[in-house]
Amino acid sequence: IRYPGGNFVSGYHWEDGVGPKAERPSKLDLAWSVIESNQFGLNEFMDWAKKANTTPMMAINLGTRGVEDAKNIIEYCNIEKGSYYSDLRRKHGYDAPHNIKLWCLGNEMDGPWQMGHKTADEYGRVAEEAGRIMRMVDPSIELVACGSSSLNMPTFASWEATVLDHCYDQVDYLSLHQYYGNYDNNTPDFLASSVAMDDFISSVVSICDYVKAKKRSKKTINLSFDEWNVWYHSNEQDKKIARWSRAPRQLEDVYNLEDALLVGSMLITLLKHADRVKIACLAQLVNVIAPIMTSDKSAWRQTIYYPYMHASKYGRGTVLNTVVNSPVYESKYGDAPYLDSICVANEEDETLTIFAVNKDLNESMEITCDLRQFADYNIVNHIVLTHEDLKANNTEANPDNVVPKSSNSSKVENGILICVLEKQSWNVILLKKSYKNE
Repeated sequence: IRYPGGNFVSGYHWEDGVGPKAERPSKLDLAWSVIESNQFGLNEFMDWAKKANTTPMMAINLGTRGVEDAKNIIEYCNIEKGSYYSDLRRKHGYDAPHNIKLWCLGNEMDGPWQMGHKTADEYGRVAEEAGRIMRMVDPSIELVACGSSSLNMPTFASWEATVLDHCYDQVDYLSLHQYYGNYDNNTPDFLASSVAMDDFISSVVSICDYVKAKKRSKKTINLSFDEWNVWYHSNEQDKKIARWSRAPRQLEDVYNLEDALLVGSMLITLLKHADRVKIACLAQLVNVIAPIMTSDKSAWRQTIYYPYMHASKYGRGTVLNTVVNSPVYESKYGDAPYLDSICVANEEDETLTIFAVNKDLNESMEITCDLRQFADYNIVNHIVLTHEDLKANNTEANPDNVVPKSSNSSKVENGILICVLEKQSWNVILLKKSYKNE
């Protein structure tokens, strides 16, 4: 889980969020025009990460700060004792180092909206220097360089190539960011956004490999898709927030079924590219464009919670090279398949999971899948998320309006899976190896 930004990190002084809370300053957050209290900071995040049993991904400020700050924060986090910043951490009550191994070198530095926005040459140089200094402090870390903040940036491709030309030897990953919205209320085009995501990933892989060839390098740069989601519902209401508010209800998209279908297709797209996409962070997790919403009284799951939870719970193992033969429809992104699907095998648990999205808004779809190499596997469950109303959502008052259900529309005959996918549905088909004496 990536912390603390986003755009916020490009003006952030991490020192403001450590030490006694009574002494922490309130600061203007220029990224979102709000007051940042700094009552939750680096050490609180690490406490939370341990409780959540998640790997931290720390971002540093390469917008308004630079190499010196990069050196200081990694010393604070990863050196045991005996230096100024490691001893400062110990003074703050953390004797053991945090040992953060994954670091983002800034955020969206190609964006003119970013504090400390840089050209590709400027950013590539500071990323190379910051990465080199950070590795001098802790050689065991991994580093993520900023790629384009979306496929639509006018500098896309040239930005990646130039940045990597500078810092290829220092970094391990290149980042991608992309959000999608249904501004035109055109559901087929909106659901075809996964085609654009697929093209985005393939293009960035090509650029990374071009620079690899150019440098005659033996190292392969992998991808970190560290911001992705649907984001558009809250745009208008956020314009009404008074400047310099404290903790306003901001970016609180209320998600519907069609959003969940696209999130499902995006998850499938990420899994399809698991050979190169090694990190992928949904932005974000609670309240702000999030699968989980809260109020002062309760918490509830948004529609997008379910495909994300299913992929996390059942998508562990080895992604299989899944060949999908599906009819297509025309979209603004080109031909889009009605069916998105991927298979994941877990040898340790002897399970096979098939994720599938039927994007047809009018008809159910019968599919077959050749599973003869999994001859002893039988269906455990077929989970379906759908609703007659594409705009249906979950609210505090009605939290179970759009929830998964089990289907009995799947069977395996002579090694062939046959199942029916309901129209406009997200599907998880779970199979497990069975033995004759069971």
